[in-house]
Amino acid sequence: MLPNQLLLNTYLGRAIGEICPNHYANDADNHSAHFVSHAMGYGWGVTCLTLRGGPRRGSGFGANIRVPEILTHCPTVGTWASKPVTMMSCLVFVTGVSSVDLSNKMMDNVPQKHVGIYLSGLIYHYSNAQHRVIYETAEQFSHYYPAPDNAMFYGSLP
Repeated sequence: MLPNQLLLNTYLGRAIGEICPNHYANDADNHSAHFVSHAMGYGWGVTCLTLRGGPRRGSGFGANIRVPEILTHCPTVGTWASKPVTMMSCLVFVTGVSSVDLSNKMMDNVPQKHVGIYLSGLIYHYSNAQHRVIYETAEQFSHYYPAPDNAMFYGSLP
């Protein structure tokens, strides 16, 4: 699925409990992959439906909730600085530089990892601190975790 600004703007300001039809919305959890997966239709791996205990009456689509699993599904990955200038939409990841093995498309399951959807200069993501979907520039997003170990990576859309 290709993201579009009209669709992504419908998520702005919404809490994960308003987005997830499966009611998997604990504020103590990191919901960046959860939001991205609902918005993009990624249902592989561990999902919100799986963690909620499987299908029940009124269950919705089960969206992936793990950032490393999303990275492995990207056809191409690289450092943010190496993202092709013609790539106007992709996924963007921020974590410690040593947590990512680009040659094997792998990311360690460390506490400090985050993913968003890049579209035409803005990154839409779930702010765990604000408990809602926001957008930021790449420069703002690059500070999601404190320096000096912070690094950004891109992944082409699965």
